Amino acid sequence: MKGKSLIVAVLFISSAIVFSGCDRLKNKYNQNESFENFKKLFIESVWKNNPDWALVMGNHEYDERLEIPSKENRIRKTDVYKSLSDSLKKYDWKKITPENTVDARIMMNFLEEYNWKIYELKSFEWNPAEYNVSEGFDLILGNRNMSLEKKLVIISERLRHVPEYYIVAKANIRKPTIEHTDLAILQNSGALLLFEKNIPDSLEISDLSDNEKSELTNHLTQAKSSILEYIIFLKKIKASISKESGLSRSFRIGKTLYEKKFKFEMQSCFSTDEIYTKAIDHKKEIHSNMLNLAKQLWPKYFSNTVMPEGLESVKKLIDTLSYSHCVADSLLSEVKKQIPELTNFILQKKLFELKNFNPLEVRETPLYMRGSGAGASINAPGPYDKNAKTFYNVTPLYDYTDAEAESYLREYNYWTLQILNIHEAIPGHYLQLCYANQVDDLIKSVFQNNAMIEGWAVYAEKMMMEEGYGNNEPEMLLMYNKWHLRSTLNAILDYSVHCLNMSETEAKKMLTEEGFQTNAEANGKWKRVTLTQVQLSSYFSGYTEIYSLREEKKKEAGKDFSLYDFHNQFLSYGSIPVKYIWELMVK
Repeated sequence: MKGKSLIVAVLFISSAIVFSGCDRLKNKYNQNESFENFKKLFIESVWKNNPDWALVMGNHEYDERLEIPSKENRIRKTDVYKSLSDSLKKYDWKKITPENTVDARIMMNFLEEYNWKIYELKSFEWNPAEYNVSEGFDLILGNRNMSLEKKLVIISERLRHVPEYYIVAKANIRKPTIEHTDLAILQNSGALLLFEKNIPDSLEISDLSDNEKSELTNHLTQAKSSILEYIIFLKKIKASISKESGLSRSFRIGKTLYEKKFKFEMQSCFSTDEIYTKAIDHKKEIHSNMLNLAKQLWPKYFSNTVMPEGLESVKKLIDTLSYSHCVADSLLSEVKKQIPELTNFILQKKLFELKNFNPLEVRETPLYMRGSGAGASINAPGPYDKNAKTFYNVTPLYDYTDAEAESYLREYNYWTLQILNIHEAIPGHYLQLCYANQVDDLIKSVFQNNAMIEGWAVYAEKMMMEEGYGNNEPEMLLMYNKWHLRSTLNAILDYSVHCLNMSETEAKKMLTEEGFQTNAEANGKWKRVTLTQVQLSSYFSGYTEIYSLREEKKKEAGKDFSLYDFHNQFLSYGSIPVKYIWELMVK
C-alpha cells in the first residue's frame, strides 16, 4: 500500500509540475493566441492585395483578378501595409513564442521591404521585364484540380484586364535600362505562344458554349494586341536610347541601394562587406584544393608533360575533362536519367526522410521564362497546392550555334551536369521545397528566403561530395571545386559590379581565368548580373550560414551527431532566413 501511495503521490506531483509549467508558459506567452489570429488576418490581407502572388502560391481564390500595377494600387497597398505594421508593433514580442517571434520579424521585414521598393528602389519605373502576364495564365491552365471549362471561364475573365495592365505598364516606365528592355521584349514575345496556341488549343477541345467561346476569343484577341503593342513600345524605346543619351539608366544600382536590398532579401547575419571578404578568402581556399587535386590527376592525363606552375595546370585539366559531355539533343534526357540515381544515393546513405513528396517533371523551360541567363531552374508549387507537380526547367539548345552549344555542354559536362542536378533537384531545391511545403505555419511557408533556398542547394552539393558521391574520384572532386567556385565568384561578381563598378571585360576575365568558366557560361553570368541585384550573392551567403550552423551542431553533439537528424530538423522550419533557423534550433 505504501508503494502505491508513493506512486500516486509522485504522479500527482509530476502532474502538478507539468500543469504549473504549462501555466507559466501560458502566462509568459499570453499574447500568443491573439498573435495567431493576427497572422491569419495578415495572410488574408496579403493575398487580397497580391492576387498574382496568391496564384503562384497555389491559392486560387483570386484567380479571376489580374493585379494592375498602377500608382493608385501602390498607394492603396502602402496604406494597407502601414495599418498591418501598426498592428504588428502593438504586440510585445517577448510575450509570444520564439516561433512566432520569428514570424513577426519576417512579417515586419516584408512590410518594410515593400515601402523601400516603392519609394527608393522604384524598379517599376526602370525594369520593363517586371510586366508580363503569362505566368498566371499558364498556372491556371495547368491546374489539375479544376475542369477545363472552369479554367477557361476564369481565363476569359482575367483576359479582360490585360489591356489595362499594359497601358499602365507603359505609363510607369521612365528611363529604363537597356538590358531590362531587351529582356522584356524577349520574354513578352515568348509569352505570345501561350495566347496564340496553348489557350486556343484548349478552347477548341472544351465544352464551353458558342457564346462563351466567342467571348473568350474576343478577350484573347485584345490581350494579344496589348502584348504586341507593348513589345512595339519597347522596341521604339530601345531605338531611341543609348547609354550616352540620358534616356536610360545604368543597370548598376550602386552601393547604397545594394546594401539595403541585401538587408531585406538576405536577412543574413552577415553584412555585404563581410560576405564579399569571406568570398575572396574562400576563393583562395578553393584554388588551393584544386591545385592539390591537379597534382594527383596530372600524371594520369599528361604523363609525358611537365606540370606547369599555378592555376594553368588546373585549367588544362578542366579543359581536357570538359570534352566528356552529352550531345545537345540528349541534354533533357540525361537530366531525367540522373534523378533516380541521386534519389537512390541519398536513400542508401540515409541522409533524408522522403515521404509525401509531390511529383517532379523535367521539362523544357517555357519560352516566357527564357533569356535571363539561367540554363536551369525549379518551379515548385505553393503551400496551398502541396500535391501539384514541381517542374525542373531545362533550357534546350535549339537556338545555339554549334560553337555555342559546344561551349555550353563543356560547362555542363559529364561531372558538372550531375552537380547541377544535385543543386536543382535532389537533394537541392526540389527536396528542400518539398520539405518547406509540409510546414504548417503559413508565414514560414509563404515568405521564402532566397539565401536559405540557394544556400541549401550549394550546401547539398558540398554534403554529397563529403558523403562520397562520385566515389571520391579526383575528377569529380576537381569538377566539384570548379562548380563550387561559381557560387563564390557569384558573390564577388555581384558586389563588384553593383558596388565597385567592375567592367564587363574585368568580370569575364575573372570568371574565365580564375573560375575556369567557358565563354558561354561567363556571357550568361554577365547577363544575369546586369538583370539582377543581390540574387547572385544568395548562393554563397546562404551556404556560409548553413555550413557554419552544421559545423557548430556537429561540434556540440560530438560522436552523437546525426546528419539525418540535422537535415530533418533544419528543413522542418521551411524556407526562412538561416539566422532564424539557427535561433530556433538552439532554443
